[in-house]
Amino acid sequence: MKIGCHVGNSGPLMLAGSIKEALSYGANCFMVYLGPPQNTIRKPIESMNADLMKIVAEENNINLDDVIVHAPYIVNLARHDEEKFDFAVRFIAQEVQGVHNIGCKYLVLHPGSAVDCEREDALRQVARGINEIISLTPNARTVIAIETMAGKGNEVGRTFEEIKYIIDLVNDKTRVGVCLDTCHINDGGYDLVNNYEQVINDFNKIIGLDYLKVIHVNDSKNSLGAHKDRHENIGFGNIGFETVKRIFNDVRFIDIPKILETPYVASLDKKQNFPPYKYEIAMIKSGEFDEQLIDKIRNQ
Repeated sequence: MKIGCHVGNSGPLMLAGSIKEALSYGANCFMVYLGPPQNTIRKPIESMNADLMKIVAEENNINLDDVIVHAPYIVNLARHDEEKFDFAVRFIAQEVQGVHNIGCKYLVLHPGSAVDCEREDALRQVARGINEIISLTPNARTVIAIETMAGKGNEVGRTFEEIKYIIDLVNDKTRVGVCLDTCHINDGGYDLVNNYEQVINDFNKIIGLDYLKVIHVNDSKNSLGAHKDRHENIGFGNIGFETVKRIFNDVRFIDIPKILETPYVASLDKKQNFPPYKYEIAMIKSGEFDEQLIDKIRNQ
């Protein structure tokens, strides 16, 4: 079972600290940002302790292909404003090269929003951007994993058909894949709870399971088709523990990194926030839902 979570990447240890944090939660894969997700400020890759991360990974039998990097949210490849589009292309190309330079393989990317054009034009622009990024990074092995989106606002990538549309326009298919987010597709209208096999079969028929490279496993605070994107702790939302367990036990996904991005749990006085991952990972591994999980997280 490949199970992990989002971890930090800061402090003196940087990426070496990231992998040690993941290991402390019982994870065998994890996801990081190369810098703050809400901006494009980046430290030099050379300062991120990637070599020490590689040593710790080897000592703990973690494949660097299971160390996922997420691009920041604020870049928007769907923009038709050429200045903003060019900035997004150059920045994501820098991230793609950074992923390669630290020895990893997958960069998860939110495809963007149709803020200044029609949806189909936005999808074509995303594909154009990915093609330019790939051209700017010919020696990188990085695969851009387009994330399925909830469809809030003008987000593109809210249906399997839209993801397929982008992939079809990418010239080098070996450099593109998909990150499936369970909360996003629930909020986007795909009923994993009652129609699990149909949803997975639809993904396979429309996009192809060969393109599935990463799964973000999150419960959802929202009802089916809400288009809101609000993650919930595992088993405490509208997707539920049994569906999450089904994903982790699905043999079709055995080799795919499955990453938790569930929210930190606030103390009763709201003065502290506690990471849930050690407890959620243990619960998933046990196969049994723990109704006391939130209290255990608060009391850690």
